[in-house]
Amino acid sequence: MKLILTQEVNGLGHPGDVVTVKDGFARNFLVPNGKAIAWSTGGEKQITSIRRARKAREIRDVEHAREIKATLEGADVKVGAKVGTAGRLFGSVTDKDVAQAVKSAIGIDVDRHRIKMAGHIKTLGRHSVKVTLLSNVVATVNIEVVPA
Repeated sequence: MKLILTQEVNGLGHPGDVVTVKDGFARNFLVPNGKAIAWSTGGEKQITSIRRARKAREIRDVEHAREIKATLEGADVKVGAKVGTAGRLFGSVTDKDVAQAVKSAIGIDVDRHRIKMAGHIKTLGRHSVKVTLLSNVVATVNIEVVPA
C-alpha cells in the first residue's frame, strides 16, 4: 500500500515521504495512529505543504544546531503543574509539557520525540532533560516544575 507519511517513523521515513508498506502495517498502525495518510493523486498538495513545514522546523547544519543548543542550555524554562500535599503532582510532567514550555519560554519549537527524560517528572523542583538536535549535538535543558 502506498502512503504519505505525516510524522517521522523510525526506519521508514520522514514527514512528506511517499512510502510503500504492507497492507496490515498501514491499516493497523500507521493510519490509525495518524502517522500516515493514503496516497492519492490529489495528495501532492499535502506532500508539498508537509515538506514546507518540515523545512521550516529543520535544523540547517551543525553550526545552527550548536546555536540552538546554546539558547536551550541558557534558558530558564518553567513548567506549571497542579500540586497536591507534600509537593506531589497530580499526574506528571511529560515530554509534551516540556516541549510546550520551551516554545512559550524561548520561542523554539522542539519536537517532543527528541526530548529524552529518565521518566515522567512527578515532583516539584529543578530537573534536567536532554534534547537531541542532531546525532552528535545534544542539549541539556534545565526545567523547573512550579505550582500552577
